[in-house]
Amino acid sequence: MRRRFAAALAAAVVSFAARAAADEACKLTAIGVARVAGVRDGRTLVLADGRELRLAGVEVTDAARAVLQQLAGGQTLRLAKLNADDRDRYGRLVAFAFAGNARQSLQQALLAAGAARVAARVGDKACAETLLAAEREARAGHRGLWADPNFAPLAADNFARLAAEKGHFALVEGTVLSVHQSGATLYLNFGRRWTKGFSVIILRRNQGKFAAAGIVPQRLQGRRIRVRGFIERRGGPLIEADAPEQIEPLD
Repeated sequence: MRRRFAAALAAAVVSFAARAAADEACKLTAIGVARVAGVRDGRTLVLADGRELRLAGVEVTDAARAVLQQLAGGQTLRLAKLNADDRDRYGRLVAFAFAGNARQSLQQALLAAGAARVAARVGDKACAETLLAAEREARAGHRGLWADPNFAPLAADNFARLAAEKGHFALVEGTVLSVHQSGATLYLNFGRRWTKGFSVIILRRNQGKFAAAGIVPQRLQGRRIRVRGFIERRGGPLIEADAPEQIEPLD
């Protein structure tokens, strides 16, 4: 497994230059430098000053730890944040990190190697698109986790599989059959029966964010989309989308 990820990492480096222009659109705020003392897991680094760094914007598997060790072990990192709040509820620093003089973040490198998936919430459309581009490329090349059919995007009409993934992070693809507003909640329905079919819900207070990012939920009926997030169960399986980067139109 480690050899496969190492080979994927080497292949991914070749394509970094092609994404340089897109990277410029992602505006981050520098917050200093720090040296890596250890790798705790696939997205958590222990810094020499005692802090823990949680890489923002990615979801990883256990196999990602070996890739992150190759990328960041013993390195001095340039740290940058996207949002004003750069700590999680456990007090860990949450940031983007760049090893040495690298133009691409550790997040991009993990994604390009197929060692991670873009998280449900990134916090900025341009930064999300930079990460999504790296993920798409790895998926198209069947690198890393994308060589495993178990990580392929799930079909929205595969009720049994979706139900089994309750509580897990997943990518789901399908055609939106109907869009329905009920009170403060908008439903994107992929099945004809809400008790069984997959749905994406968007709260009214978040709909403006989607429109501002060029995704008008009411116009998604009849379109094929990919959605990412943690699968819940309220009648049928669903994902709550509160960030535009969770939804990718596919047609």
